[in-house]
Amino acid sequence: MRRIFPARAWLVLLATLLLWSGNWIVARAVRDDISPGLATAGRMIIVLMLLLPFTLSGLKRKFGQLQGNRSLLALGFFGGGLHLAFQWLGLHYTTATSATLYLSTAPIFILLLSRPLLGERIAARQWTGVAVSFCGVALIGTQGNLSVVSFNAGDALALLSMLFWGTYTVLLRLRRDELDTAEFMTVLCAMGLVTLLPWVAFEFVQGMQASLSLNGALAVVYSAIGSLLLAGAGWTYVVKRLGAARAGVSMHLMPGIAALMAMLFLGESPYWYHFAGIALILAGVALSSWRSKAG
Repeated sequence: MRRIFPARAWLVLLATLLLWSGNWIVARAVRDDISPGLATAGRMIIVLMLLLPFTLSGLKRKFGQLQGNRSLLALGFFGGGLHLAFQWLGLHYTTATSATLYLSTAPIFILLLSRPLLGERIAARQWTGVAVSFCGVALIGTQGNLSVVSFNAGDALALLSMLFWGTYTVLLRLRRDELDTAEFMTVLCAMGLVTLLPWVAFEFVQGMQASLSLNGALAVVYSAIGSLLLAGAGWTYVVKRLGAARAGVSMHLMPGIAALMAMLFLGESPYWYHFAGIALILAGVALSSWRSKAG
């Protein structure tokens, strides 16, 4: 049995990374079929419909923990829906290949935000790692032409999405509630839906694509069930069996997986600056992580 579980865990890990990577491919593929805010709100609604029958009674008993809980409010704002909406909006203007490379910047944002939010010290070597990583970001965002002053809008939005995700990850360390995983996800989606309402209203006023085509509807269902629920459950399973460190390192495989999927399903091809940029980002992450482990 000891040999079976690790093999099964690695298979679940692969499936989880495929589901998460697929979300970027799907969002890029249906960018003309559904607006980003509506797609993200639809995702939240589907998850709430699936979870509430199982979590409502528990949330009623724990309602006192929810009132005035600033930590949960902040988590809902940064991790509920806005970072996903930025991701979907960014994929209107940049390729999935470029956007997914920014996934590897998450450890850098977590490092930078740990200073003001958690009071953790950042050493000189870690600052060097940050600088190296952002050189890679600049290379990708300017498509290899470092004389360009402004980023591609889609790349900037993808990077903003990862900033929100990094903030959410750091804030998770400040949680002081007793909600289980399903209850927490229910609260997160509910708060995320509330924060998205102004965005969705703006889309309606601007006349953006609001009608649900078949492709748009299928994309939202995939994003909700595949990318959020199944991948979330798979990640929990993997972390328990392989450990957080081993599982966390595997996240750096996602840009490569997504790039291959983009080639197969979207006909995208990576350019030299994609390879050079991700190499710099990963080198910076390795440099900053090396110092944090030593400390």
